[in-house]
Amino acid sequence: MTARTNLAALPNERTVEITRIFDAPRSLVFKMWTDPKHMAQWWGPKRFTNPVCEVDARVGGKILIHMRGPDGVVYPMTGTFREVVAPERLVFMAVAEDHDGNRLLESLTTVTFEEHGDKTKLTVHASAVGLASIAPQMLAGMEMGWTQSLEKLEELVERGGRKA
Repeated sequence: MTARTNLAALPNERTVEITRIFDAPRSLVFKMWTDPKHMAQWWGPKRFTNPVCEVDARVGGKILIHMRGPDGVVYPMTGTFREVVAPERLVFMAVAEDHDGNRLLESLTTVTFEEHGDKTKLTVHASAVGLASIAPQMLAGMEMGWTQSLEKLEELVERGGRKA
């Protein structure tokens, strides 16, 4: 895995790019990103669960995820797909919100899925902008959150998409 982090001049912006090779066909890895029952199993940092995970993977389709932390706190995220090219590319805008629907952070994420022999090269490029006072703390954990999510995805892919 390689990761590159660029902190912008302003502390309320951050870009993270992570590339990883998965020992699975591209169609399976793409499905893990577009099927809510699979996405619910890997999205978010370790020890987080997703009691709500709705994914409508088409241009204009919505994303709704409620990540529950190990302390029981729920972190809502909404989003909209801007581009869906199966099984090659996903582009979506994600918005972290508070429980009153106030926007805390906005992130444009591009995910590419490239055939790499019989494996898949996955690249996640996420550029986020903070919109609230809590945002710098959220941005500081962005790389770790993506890294842990992709580790969980890798474990799921190794099981062939089946829940253990």
